[in-house]
Amino acid sequence: MSECIFCQIVAGRIAAKKVGETTHVYAFRDNNPQAPTHVLLIPREHVADSAADLGPQHAVMLTELFGLAAKIARDERLELGWRLVTNVGPEAGQSVYHLHFHLLGGRSLRWPPG
Repeated sequence: MSECIFCQIVAGRIAAKKVGETTHVYAFRDNNPQAPTHVLLIPREHVADSAADLGPQHAVMLTELFGLAAKIARDERLELGWRLVTNVGPEAGQSVYHLHFHLLGGRSLRWPPG
């Protein structure tokens, strides 16, 4: 997926501020942060569209993603709370069609978020 911006970040063709990585997951700071801590966690492999496309073959990647999110939250000292969210479709705010999760924290996060 050479045209996918997240695939280009994983390949090192576009610079990103890396926060962490595993075998299957890459995490970097969002360029337009919505909270003091705003990190994107993406699968290294292109997972088209969204969480709606996940299957049993993604179990290892998802385990690594949630584990890395928890590690980053600890490293960022988000003891009071943090949010991990993915958007599915344009009405939910999805703008890049490569599965990704936003880790947000460092301020009070309201509910409902929209």
